[in-house]
Amino acid sequence: MPIQLLPTDTIHRIAAGEVIDSLAAVVRELVENSIDAGATRISVAIQPNQWCVRVTDNGSGMDINDLQQAAHPHSTSKISDSRDLSQIHSLGFRGEALHSLAQLAQLEICSRSQTLSSPESHPVDDSQGWQVTYDRNGHPSEPIAVAIAPCTTVTVSGLFEQWPARRQALPHPAQQLRAIQLTLQNIALCHPHITWQTEQNDKPWFSLWPGASAQTLLPQMIRGVNEGDLRTVAIEHGERENGDLENGDLENAECRIENAELDASASNGTMMRKQAVKAQDSRPKAQFVSQFTLALPDRCHRRRPDWVKIAVNGRCVRLPELEHTILGTLRRSLPRDRFPIAFLHLQLPPHEVDWNRHPAKSEIYLRNLPRWQQWLQEAIAQALTLAPEGSQLNNDSERITQIFQAAEAQGQYQTSRQVGSGSNFSIFNSQFLKAVAQIHNTYIAAEHPSGLWLVEQHIAHERVLYEQICDRWECVPLEPPIVLNQLNERQRSQLERIGIEIEPFGDGLWAVRTVPAPLAQREDCADAIVELSQGGDLQTAQVATACRSAIRNGTPLSLPEMQRLLDQWQQTKHPQTCPHGRPIYMPLEETSLSRFFRRHWVIGKSHGLSEFK
Repeated sequence: MPIQLLPTDTIHRIAAGEVIDSLAAVVRELVENSIDAGATRISVAIQPNQWCVRVTDNGSGMDINDLQQAAHPHSTSKISDSRDLSQIHSLGFRGEALHSLAQLAQLEICSRSQTLSSPESHPVDDSQGWQVTYDRNGHPSEPIAVAIAPCTTVTVSGLFEQWPARRQALPHPAQQLRAIQLTLQNIALCHPHITWQTEQNDKPWFSLWPGASAQTLLPQMIRGVNEGDLRTVAIEHGERENGDLENGDLENAECRIENAELDASASNGTMMRKQAVKAQDSRPKAQFVSQFTLALPDRCHRRRPDWVKIAVNGRCVRLPELEHTILGTLRRSLPRDRFPIAFLHLQLPPHEVDWNRHPAKSEIYLRNLPRWQQWLQEAIAQALTLAPEGSQLNNDSERITQIFQAAEAQGQYQTSRQVGSGSNFSIFNSQFLKAVAQIHNTYIAAEHPSGLWLVEQHIAHERVLYEQICDRWECVPLEPPIVLNQLNERQRSQLERIGIEIEPFGDGLWAVRTVPAPLAQREDCADAIVELSQGGDLQTAQVATACRSAIRNGTPLSLPEMQRLLDQWQQTKHPQTCPHGRPIYMPLEETSLSRFFRRHWVIGKSHGLSEFK
């Protein structure tokens, strides 16, 4: 056949197949339109057997003129010319979704608009709602007046009815429902202010209530995750007049921390660190807030990396570089073959992102990727740090103590709170944790602003040594050298790979002339070298060295030694777990202790205790 132009309807059908390939794609496109319309409440109803999807929202709605233009090809209210492609502020902008749905299914829209008479005024309801259906080319039928509240309801039914082969090629309905659920969860994480209600075959399916951040949404989506298990780190960054981010080069820009505060919720003790960084040499033109939410690795993790998610400007996307940064940074904070729960939402100026890479907008081009990798590593370190001195946890504990003191001062039983002159100390001097005792020569009991912590001394010391070894990995000479036998070629090459000097010393004998510094003075140095020769990369060798060098459980420690270990452990980058992923401490919160000992009970004559005056 000679080269010729394709007919317009053929072009549109090809485009429709690229945009709409499943029920989940229908839900995605309709829900994104609802969010662009400013909806704060979205209802999704699925009837997979009828291949039907209905989405209702409380957004701005459409008037009769918009309804008549909505399903025409490449008709949109998001952009007007090519210059707007570099300034995309909405989730949709191509104007293909509704036209594609009209070609692949029966499309019906009911809408009643609400308009603003002025920017400061409240919404004013339009007097009439309209119902419009569309043919295969996106042409509207005669509008029908309907009595509805200000909202928009889009109904798509009979999807792929004219293409039975495509229906047969799609996964099982249960898998399609799972894909729809994941699609809605991804969108909800990016827009936590929205209330979601879903139905399946006219029965309630699942609901999501709104919150301030993804920290409120994740416990509703993942079984076994509590809001107190999550930490959120947020950074505010501005756009300079020249179009660059003002903290784009933190090494060279003269910047200052304008506000670094810890907000802790009194109900769950969650922490958010907000850093507002402003360059002093330029005025910010716009402000953006990027957030990173992480589940503490000693409390929550997964068998698969299915909850490591990246979002940019309100849409989950695939950015393998940032995903690998999360996995690599947390590799030695999780048990083997376990993966973190993490959600990164970058809010960037539109010119930093190019969405025109994939029809579903799941892949993008992103500027300044190394800068965000560096910030992500810093955000992970902030999320894993223990609550510092002066945090809200300490203030809450002090308020609780003051309440009990005031209540007991007015009661009948006047007692002294001072055990002795030597016991009157402040919870915070220079330490966040204060060692008070050692239990079974294994656990350090430490006083904490919110209660009592039990710290396992071996793995706490292992975390300290591991990070020190990683920062200062050094092999020192041995005098005299250690002689080993029965080392095969793989073991010898493994020792050389991690920096240990080894040479032949006779028939079947090998002289080890250098060893890692922490092992040089140990009596079991030869056993440690054999262990290191049995495989693994340099990081594995560093973990093994730290584990063998750490103090053993059963070793008695003095109070100064316990305090020194606690101080060192608090300064580590990942204090939640040891390099093998085991939890290091167990918190006993003051609120839990109060409930157990019934400190909320009121003691007085009403309880029959008057005879004990």
